[in-house]
Amino acid sequence: MSGPVAGLYGIAAMFFILFFLRIPAAFTMALVGFVGIALITSIDAAFSMVGAEMWNIFSNYGLTVIPLFILVGEIVHYAGYNFSLYDATYKWFGHYRGGLAMTTIMASAAFSAISGSNTATAATMSAVAIPAMKEYNYHPKLNAGAVAAGATLGVLIPPSIVLVVYGLYTGQSIGKLFFGNVIPSAILTVAILGTVVWICRMHPDWGTAGPRFSWKERMKALPEAIDILVLFGIIMYALFTGVVTATEAAAVSCFFGLVICLARRKLTWKKFLDSMTDTLRISCMVFMIVAGAVIFARFLTLTRLPFEAADWIQTLALPKWMVLWVILLCYIVGGCVMDALAFLLVSLPIFYPLVIQLGYDPIWFGQVITIVTTMGSIMPPIGICCYVVSGMSGIPLATVFRGSFYYMPSYIVSIIILMISPYWTVLVLSDLVK
Repeated sequence: MSGPVAGLYGIAAMFFILFFLRIPAAFTMALVGFVGIALITSIDAAFSMVGAEMWNIFSNYGLTVIPLFILVGEIVHYAGYNFSLYDATYKWFGHYRGGLAMTTIMASAAFSAISGSNTATAATMSAVAIPAMKEYNYHPKLNAGAVAAGATLGVLIPPSIVLVVYGLYTGQSIGKLFFGNVIPSAILTVAILGTVVWICRMHPDWGTAGPRFSWKERMKALPEAIDILVLFGIIMYALFTGVVTATEAAAVSCFFGLVICLARRKLTWKKFLDSMTDTLRISCMVFMIVAGAVIFARFLTLTRLPFEAADWIQTLALPKWMVLWVILLCYIVGGCVMDALAFLLVSLPIFYPLVIQLGYDPIWFGQVITIVTTMGSIMPPIGICCYVVSGMSGIPLATVFRGSFYYMPSYIVSIIILMISPYWTVLVLSDLVK
């Protein structure tokens, strides 16, 4: 059996185990990767390679940025800033038709600027927003779809864990990735908000207008929301000026996040311990996904499948834009059946060298595939954000998926804009980072 064929068998085995045996992605990738390496080389070589890969991963200083960004998000969450963000945006925009759905999306965007996780954003906004929208008789498709679509911004808006891992894997500057992500994030957020407006025009009874608050009440709700913007600004300014590395910026954000929460008297010792516990749990999950994906990627490298695939695509003599669309289609399908981070790590060894050979900018490519993979988190059959929303709200999963489909054009339009104008949407800001 040739190496590339063995690689294809390995990919097929991974998806079979994921779908039919229901083993978590991290362990599935590690198992298939280990067995594949053992069959290609030997059992002793497999143990040696896997041991070396595990050591390289868990001793990588750069990866400490992940638990630090997760920690600041958990501190802010347990301090109750998720409710403060929702309350502030609700008082400013809730009086419009569909205003609660728009409030949910804007609050999700603000919370994503600290949490960096789509599942955390989905769980938080499900608990905060859906009861309020049910109170005003919002249609389940509108409220569930808005929460799920808003939660995808957790993967996109800095500090995005997916972008951090992409930067570490490809050797790109995390600061450049974060700043290059600002405009694409804004484009997608506006597109999702526009979708809410369109839905409410098509179905006026789906999203009734809420009460109009006085200017005094609106201004009173702003200070705590501004705290989050200040914290986000600290992270981005530190990275922009180059005075700190990404890891140091994450540590600084943890420190200032803790100071702000203590100054507001919103954080107790119990809440702090709970935030640490959740950070440990989420970080372990992320690290296991990274470890499993790296082992599987080593197996694919040994089979030479990535190189053979790149050579085969080049022999097709297709225009490079068409090759890129084929790659993006693979990311859409992969994002539907796997966690965004897991599929990113599995696919990068195959597609990243090809994209660089085609002459595309790696910072720009990182932004595009991040948006594409976020689509998968609200698409069947996996659609992790939809599962979280359904589990937290009690809304049937099929209804959540149907509501999410309304937002698909938002992602497609955003991707097209990024492809038409890569410089003005991504590189104009990333090039400013020192």
